[in-house]
Amino acid sequence: MSEAEFTAYVQERRASLYATAYHLTGDRFEAEDLLQSALFSTYRAWDRISDKAAVGGYLRRTMTNLHISAWRRRKLNEYPTEELPETPGDTDAMRGTELRAVLWQALARLPELQRTMLVLRYYEGRTDPEIADILDISVGTVKSSIWRSLRRLREDEALSFGRDQEDAFGELVA
Repeated sequence: MSEAEFTAYVQERRASLYATAYHLTGDRFEAEDLLQSALFSTYRAWDRISDKAAVGGYLRRTMTNLHISAWRRRKLNEYPTEELPETPGDTDAMRGTELRAVLWQALARLPELQRTMLVLRYYEGRTDPEIADILDISVGTVKSSIWRSLRRLREDEALSFGRDQEDAFGELVA
């Protein structure tokens, strides 16, 4: 019975689970690997999860923890520079998918921790204390890091974020 319940749960929510994994990693293949690892871990713990309504949170937390563990182990193979890559055409003409693609490219240029915080805040709708708890850091660090991340996105020429457009990030990732 428990295997059937787990299978039904995954089939019903696979799109939203994959979207969370993709937003954490920014890469289709890494997202698939992350989701598979989180599902495996959750399947092994399925019988111990008494509140099945909380499985979504358990899975998102598992994906976040696995992702954080992976980038902590990874060697730094990209080095930040002061030169930004070429900017795509006129940003005023971009809408929908094109703007979303440019946004994820800009997010990919942020450090992993800052990107994770932005995804947790604007995609998952988490509060600062929740993000601090998930990442095991202080609330002040969360606030300052998110502020710096948004400032970097505002300064990104490919996005041309204005101070009054910060909430647009939340709408784009939804």
